Amino acid sequence: MPTSAPALLALGFVLGLRHALDVDHLAAVSTIVSERRSAWSGSIVGALWGLGHTAALLVAGLGVVALHREIPPAVARALELGVACMLVGLGLGLLRTLLAGATLHVHAHGHGGRTHVHPHVHAGSKEQHDHGPRARRPFLVGLVHGLAGSAALMLAVLATIPSPALAMAYVAVFGAGSIGGMMAMSTLLGLPFHLAARRAVRLERWLRACAAVASVAVGLVLAWQVGVDAGLLV
Repeated sequence: MPTSAPALLALGFVLGLRHALDVDHLAAVSTIVSERRSAWSGSIVGALWGLGHTAALLVAGLGVVALHREIPPAVARALELGVACMLVGLGLGLLRTLLAGATLHVHAHGHGGRTHVHPHVHAGSKEQHDHGPRARRPFLVGLVHGLAGSAALMLAVLATIPSPALAMAYVAVFGAGSIGGMMAMSTLLGLPFHLAARRAVRLERWLRACAAVASVAVGLVLAWQVGVDAGLLV
């Protein structure tokens, strides 16, 4: 652990950037980003996730600094299980949206002076338009993530920092790093969906389905790990 304040804060920022790369974070954000239709709205999703994540860390950090106590293991496992349930819910919700939005359309096309109809499966009207990023869901997802996983390990570090002001500054720069990291990752995650939506509707729907299945899979694996750590599963 660095001994000087600048080095400690620099470490916190780098760890915040790394924290955004956790698999459960990317799985959750990818399900939300897949519903956006531009790289810009994808980056806003990442920023909102980071703000929710940082808000939860600041509140928990105040408690840790004031009480000089770490989060109990049982509480940490419960928070991890909450994240797992959220991931499964996000994935299933996206799959349900995809299934409900798949309708058959018939369009007339002309080729070589001849007209024929061409049926194809295509998203419903609600999915054809991007109404901008909706703030509530990514912010709440960030809140849930803020108290679980490696964020809980970061909160344990606060109990070892003697200065309360420095401890809260550490939380702030960690949160800033996670915001920047997730904005970059959500932008990258949104690019395939954005390009596919412009060029191939079927490919875009397959990408969204893959994001949904991945979210469910990561959630189930995380729930299994929580059960093993708690001694409930072998």
